[in-house]
Amino acid sequence: MAATLTSPSPGAPSRTAARPGSGGWRGRWPLVPLIATVLLTALPYGLGGEGGPAIGPADIASAIAVLVCAGRLLYLRQRPLGGAAALVLGLPALGFAVATVTAADPAAALPGLVRYLQVFVLVPAAVYLLLKDVLGFRIVAGALVLLALVQGVVGVKQYVTGTGASYMGEEIRAVGTFGPSDIMGMATVVAYGLLAAAACALRTPRNAPAWLRPCAAVVAVTLTVPLALSFSRGVWIATAAALLVALSLTGRRQALVSLAVLGATGVVLVGGFGVGSEMIAERAASVTRVASSPDRSVSDRYAMWSAAGGMWREQPLTGVGLKGFPAHRDAHASIGLSSGSDTAGAGQEYRKQALLSPHNMYLLILGEQGLIGLTAVVGSWAAILIGAVRRLRLARSRGHAALDCGLVAVALMTWQCVNFLYSDIGGPTTVLGGVILGLAAWWALDGLEKADVPAGPLKAGAA
Repeated sequence: MAATLTSPSPGAPSRTAARPGSGGWRGRWPLVPLIATVLLTALPYGLGGEGGPAIGPADIASAIAVLVCAGRLLYLRQRPLGGAAALVLGLPALGFAVATVTAADPAAALPGLVRYLQVFVLVPAAVYLLLKDVLGFRIVAGALVLLALVQGVVGVKQYVTGTGASYMGEEIRAVGTFGPSDIMGMATVVAYGLLAAAACALRTPRNAPAWLRPCAAVVAVTLTVPLALSFSRGVWIATAAALLVALSLTGRRQALVSLAVLGATGVVLVGGFGVGSEMIAERAASVTRVASSPDRSVSDRYAMWSAAGGMWREQPLTGVGLKGFPAHRDAHASIGLSSGSDTAGAGQEYRKQALLSPHNMYLLILGEQGLIGLTAVVGSWAAILIGAVRRLRLARSRGHAALDCGLVAVALMTWQCVNFLYSDIGGPTTVLGGVILGLAAWWALDGLEKADVPAGPLKAGAA
C-alpha cells in the first residue's frame, strides 16, 4: 500500500504527484503574475487621469495573470471551472451586466463593468485556477506578508519622522507609499499580512522549519504597530473581527492564550513605549461616539449612505447603474454633506478630495445595482465564506495538513466582508480584493482536494 502511494500506475491520479517537490519550481511560473499583482500594488498609478479609470502596475499584472490562465486552459484543454465554482465566481457578473444594460447611460457604465468584472470575477477565477496546491497558496499568502512588512516599515518611519499624512494638525499618519489620497491603502495591506502571519502562527504547516512559528508570531505582533499608527477605525474593527473568528476556529485554549499575548503586546507598545498612545486612545474612543457626536468624516459618511439608500428607493431592482453614484449623489444627499475631504502630507500638498462613493460597498452596490446586484454579489461572498469555514472545520476534524491555508482563507474573507461596511473599491489596493476572493474561493471550493494528504490516511495505508 505504501508503494502504491509513492509509485502510482501510469495514468492514475496521484496526490503525491501534485506535491511541491515533484514539479519543481519551473512548474510554478504561472504564480509569477499573481505574486507581481500583490507586490506591485504599492507602486503609483501609471495610466488614467481625471475622469477616467486609473490603471496601475498591479492592474497590468492582474491582466497578465488572467491571460496566462486563459492561455493555459486553451493549451492544456482543461475544463475551466466546475459547476459550483462557476456558479459562485460567476454569479456577480449577472448583477454587473443587468446594472450596465439598465443604466441611463450604458456607455458611461462600461468602465465600471470592466472594473467590477476584473476585481470580482476575472482575478478571483484566475487565482482559483492558477493555484495547484497548498504551496502555491502559501507563496501568494507570503507575498501578502512581505508587502505588509515593507509598507509597515515605511508607515512607522512616517510617524517617527513626521512625514506621514496630516492628522489632527500633524503629519504623522502612517500611509506607506499610498499617500494621503488613499488613506486606507497601507492599513489594508498591513491587515492582510497580519492575518496571514497570525494564521501561520496559529496553525503552522506540518514539516515546517522550527523557526517558522515564532517568526510568524513576531511578524503578526510587529504589524500591529503600523496598523495602529494608520488611525483607521474601520480597518481596526475588521481586523479585530477577523482575528476573533480565526481564534474561535483554533480551539478555546489557544484562543485565550493568543488573546492574552495580543493584550499584553498592546499594553507594552502603547502603555510602555507610548507608541501614539494619546492619539490612538482618542481615535479608538471615537468609535463609540460615531452615533452620538460624530465628527465631520462620519457625518459625511452618513450623508452618503443616505444618498445611496435614496438611489435604491428610486430604482429598487436595478439601481442607477454602475459608476452612477457621483452623478446622482447631489440629488439624494442632504445639504449637510461637505464638498470633500481634506488631504495633505506624505509629500502631497493640501487638496480637497471629492466624495464620490458612500464608503460602504454594500450600499454602493445597492444604490448602483439594486437588489439584483446586491443579491448576486453578497450571495457569492456568503457562499465563499460559509464554504471556507465548513472546509476548515472538516479539515480540522480529519487532522488535515493544510489548516494554515484554511485559517488564512477564513480570516481574510471575514476581514473583507466586515471592512466593506466602512469602505468600497477604489485605489491601488482594489485589485488585492480580487486576490483575497480567489484565495478564499480556492480553499472553500477546491482546497481540500488539492491540499497535502493528511497524515492519518497515509499511516493507515502504510499499515
